[in-house]
Amino acid sequence: MKKIAFFDTKPYDKIWFDQIKADYDFELVYFEEKLTSNTASMVQGYDGAIAFVNDTIDKNAIETLAKNGVGILAMRCAGYNNIDFKAAFQKLHVVRVPAYSPYAVAEHAMAMLLCLNRKLHRAFNRTREYNFSLNGLTGFDLHGKTAGVIGTGKIGRVFIDICRGFGMNVLAFDPYPAKDSGIEYVEQEELFARADVISLHCPLTKETAHIINKKTLALMKDGVVLINTSRGALIDSDELLEAIKSGKVGGAALDVYEEESDLFYEDFSNTNIQDDVLARLISMHNVLITSHQAFLTNEALQNIAETTLKNLEEYFAGKLLQNEICYQCDKLGKCEKLPNGRCF
Repeated sequence: MKKIAFFDTKPYDKIWFDQIKADYDFELVYFEEKLTSNTASMVQGYDGAIAFVNDTIDKNAIETLAKNGVGILAMRCAGYNNIDFKAAFQKLHVVRVPAYSPYAVAEHAMAMLLCLNRKLHRAFNRTREYNFSLNGLTGFDLHGKTAGVIGTGKIGRVFIDICRGFGMNVLAFDPYPAKDSGIEYVEQEELFARADVISLHCPLTKETAHIINKKTLALMKDGVVLINTSRGALIDSDELLEAIKSGKVGGAALDVYEEESDLFYEDFSNTNIQDDVLARLISMHNVLITSHQAFLTNEALQNIAETTLKNLEEYFAGKLLQNEICYQCDKLGKCEKLPNGRCF
């Protein structure tokens, strides 16, 4: 039986992995600690490791994992911008869960838009104090408004379908347009200029880092609403804060944040957080923040557990690693995997 170190464990992770692991020959040992260069030594005596999106898997962490005999790192998420793949090449195979539930994330994005627009969070707090005034709670009809969607992978396309269900017009930008999708693609500049609501569904890359910045914010309509359920660093948080203060941005719904890794998923309710930008954003009446929650449905958690354990099974059985993230493929722009279907 292979022994697997499971990092950054939360109760909802354990529920689903415990249910599904009976079908696999693995012993899962759960650690609450995140995987970092300081905690990587905990894998001594383990055959593999499971990590999450806000773990810090840098060169030192990778070298420690490899030194202790771990050859596989299974990410129980789709994102992997927190991994040093150059350091991992020839040392550590990295697999991921490329799709767990596009509906979960897309529905959360729309839920945030509805809540923010109709001030449901503020109304909830008011009525709990028996304040039934409607002053300051006016929203706008989504019907007839224009949604701009950046990134039309599975999640982006589900979000587009939801927007259409509300009678919204939809524009999209993606360097790789979905063929025969019926989606109206435009250049970024046109999308920024025409959209009343802009929702981000693209991965974090060198090209998309701070795609929302001072220059692009200036192209947008006054009062535009921004939604981000993808990666925090797609938005320059300082510039967003200034745009909200000036009124350029009418509202922001954020499930992710640029500097979230030391904050999200933890309880700081009895602590004064030291991130002044985040504290200021949270204090604003037209900002809605959730802590990287969009994936959190039973269906998504089940799919994450099943795919993660299947990825590990493929590795230990010497099979093709269908969900491996390959440094060489990234580097060359094409798949150069060996005949055994592995990166190295």
